[in-house]
Amino acid sequence: MSKTKAARAGDIYENARENPYVQRLIEDEELRDSLKDAFEAAKNAYGRATGNGKGTVKAVTSDKKVQKEMRKAGESLQEASERLRSKPKKRKGGLGRLLLLALVGGIVALAVSEGARKAVLDALFGAEEEFEYTSTTSINGS
Repeated sequence: MSKTKAARAGDIYENARENPYVQRLIEDEELRDSLKDAFEAAKNAYGRATGNGKGTVKAVTSDKKVQKEMRKAGESLQEASERLRSKPKKRKGGLGRLLLLALVGGIVALAVSEGARKAVLDALFGAEEEFEYTSTTSINGS
């Protein structure tokens, strides 16, 4: 019995979803960027090598721009390969990011709200005592 096209497509989809390389490609933006850069550079090099009328071998060996694009493609592929082989970086900063956000929020609240500043100063240094100042000297000098 042969499978239908839809069943085969479903199998391909499930296999791709379970593939760790496909997962890395989906999750890692820098890996996608490296592969895209490699593709663009290789496409540019191919277009320049085949479209100049000199022949591809001569273009590859003598045209500096073709060589530059090929070098760029190779470097981008090497970078993508290294990213693919390395372990995926775990997202950091769950609790630390929350604490930093709370600290920044507290500082902003203290800067904006006079009531909050008074409450913090009273908690740290105790409540201020209210007093009135009366001068013992007179204005007329008597």
